[in-house]
Amino acid sequence: MNIDTKYHGTVAVKEEDIIRFPHGLPGFADEKRFVLLPLADTPFVILQSVKTPALGFILIEPFSYFPAYEFELDEAMVEQLDIESERDVAVYVILTVADPFDNTTANLQAPVVINARKRIGKQVILTNTAYKTKHRLFPEKAAT
Repeated sequence: MNIDTKYHGTVAVKEEDIIRFPHGLPGFADEKRFVLLPLADTPFVILQSVKTPALGFILIEPFSYFPAYEFELDEAMVEQLDIESERDVAVYVILTVADPFDNTTANLQAPVVINARKRIGKQVILTNTAYKTKHRLFPEKAAT
């Protein structure tokens, strides 16, 4: 099927590439189907709504930028995502892209967790953590 996207124009996607978010995303409860699209020549991907062309979030795999980043999913979350093995889990964080780009931040408090094998996702809000919604992606280049 073809979908219209925020960053890629019209693209063909396969039904098996669609990730279901049964409860939507915070603030977007009606958005339940997304695809991951690579952002050319970057480590970033777009979490693109299948339904709404203008809705696309820029994501990164956080562990390359924040090597000490870690959290545990509670049993209810593991069950919601139908996770059987740690190998099935993909973790991303949403970026807030800034100008200049060196001021871009990552939301480590609310990672997007995907069961890559079963194509089920959820944005998890971490509580009782030091993680915030705005961690500089490039702290060494922070504007003064």
